[in-house]
Amino acid sequence: MSKNKVLVAVDKSGSYRVYLTITTAMVEEARVVHGCTPLATACLGRVLTATGLMAQDLKADDNRMTVIFKGDGEAKEILATAYGDGRIKGYISNPQVDMPLRTDCKLDVGGAIGIGELTVIKDFGLKDPYIGQIALVNGEIAEDLTAYYYISEQQNTSISLGVKVGKNLSVLSAGGMFLQLLPNCDERVIEVLEKCLGEMKPISQLIEAVQLRSVGKTDNAILEELLKYMFATIDEEFMPETLDFKEIDYTCDCSRDRMHDALMTIGKSDLEEILKEDGQAELVCNFCNERYLFNADDIKEMIDSI
Repeated sequence: MSKNKVLVAVDKSGSYRVYLTITTAMVEEARVVHGCTPLATACLGRVLTATGLMAQDLKADDNRMTVIFKGDGEAKEILATAYGDGRIKGYISNPQVDMPLRTDCKLDVGGAIGIGELTVIKDFGLKDPYIGQIALVNGEIAEDLTAYYYISEQQNTSISLGVKVGKNLSVLSAGGMFLQLLPNCDERVIEVLEKCLGEMKPISQLIEAVQLRSVGKTDNAILEELLKYMFATIDEEFMPETLDFKEIDYTCDCSRDRMHDALMTIGKSDLEEILKEDGQAELVCNFCNERYLFNADDIKEMIDSI
């Protein structure tokens, strides 16, 4: 289980908030678990990071946010779920997706996802969850999520995401920033932020630079340095100030009991067919690849209980 920190900040004027995270360890663990190609690592890593940042708005530990990218590209579907207590898990339908680099020599995340839909599900423990859905803008994930907040939630938001993969396939740097204007913000801040964000280098490049020169420092200190680095050119009165640090953990909550319950949902006739044809059933968790075997006695017990 990889623990990563999220820095929470608000600017001095109270005009905008920032969630900032470095998820290098978390994305590397996801890469290993799913056996991802560099392109799949970039796709899944961006969605995991974004979901972890978006989930900072959840109010209770058991509140849940799920982000789903589904397109006609070779990646097929990418899904991540995060909880209010910081747990996060995810998967990509095709972890072996591979395509030529873009003309700018970057991994073609948009091409891997293709044309499709973005779905955001927020479960606050009420009768019905909130579900928002938009058509993908370009499949690059950050731009799609920025558009989602503007279209579905009428909130001015800027999201930056990045994953850099090394020649040995391991993750060199990964992370993201979520910036959102607050109610009654100072109108002057919009122009200031547009200029700052427009001049900002790719976040994976900024993270890699900070990681290299911050060896031995705590995660909190590294994030604070990254925040100052990213907003170094902004006016003093609109400078973001750290309020808190939270944790996000790459972890799966699957169990034999949950898989048992999932298998039960297929019904008595299908269970009898499995018993007749195979004599056993093996379920694999999409999120962590853990395998759960149910033998003939297990299946008979399920059939008898229906």
